[in-house]
Amino acid sequence: MTRIVAGVAGGRRLRVPPAGTRPTSDRVREALFSMLCARMDFDGIRVLDLYAGSGALGLEALSRGASHALLVESDRKAAAVVRGNIADLGLPGAELRPGTVSSVLSTPPAEPYDLVLSDPPYALDAIQITADLTALTTNNWLYPDALVVVERATRSPETTWPPGFSPQRTRRYGETRIESADYEPR
Repeated sequence: MTRIVAGVAGGRRLRVPPAGTRPTSDRVREALFSMLCARMDFDGIRVLDLYAGSGALGLEALSRGASHALLVESDRKAAAVVRGNIADLGLPGAELRPGTVSSVLSTPPAEPYDLVLSDPPYALDAIQITADLTALTTNNWLYPDALVVVERATRSPETTWPPGFSPQRTRRYGETRIESADYEPR
């Protein structure tokens, strides 16, 4: 069972896609958001949830006070689950963008984001992850001092951060590795 951990929707259950995705466990999500809450105030921030799966990360951010969360998911079945979770929770500010992360990031947003939560499939090539991170900067998806978080398997290669990112301490939770970096444009 996947659920929202805290905030106005805390304890509410989320649907998960039937197959093909790997939802972040409640334990890892709780640890991740504990780390994030120690670093930032969620009140009014804009969140970008890449490879959304069930939408748990973006919806957790909205539950904790974010004003907007754009959830990007390419799998049609998973996108339908995200759409259902958005409707079930009724949190204002949730927006689903069906499509590949690379296609969505290829065009600049109307307004940049304060926090990016990227939970790509563990099998996704590290080169694609670096390309996603590069697109965030070249297409103006990030506010200065934005925080970008990437969730990977501990056995996956470490993230290669493009110029403009200042990597932070990596955290490990069982088979999951959480990497983060502050965006500090020059």
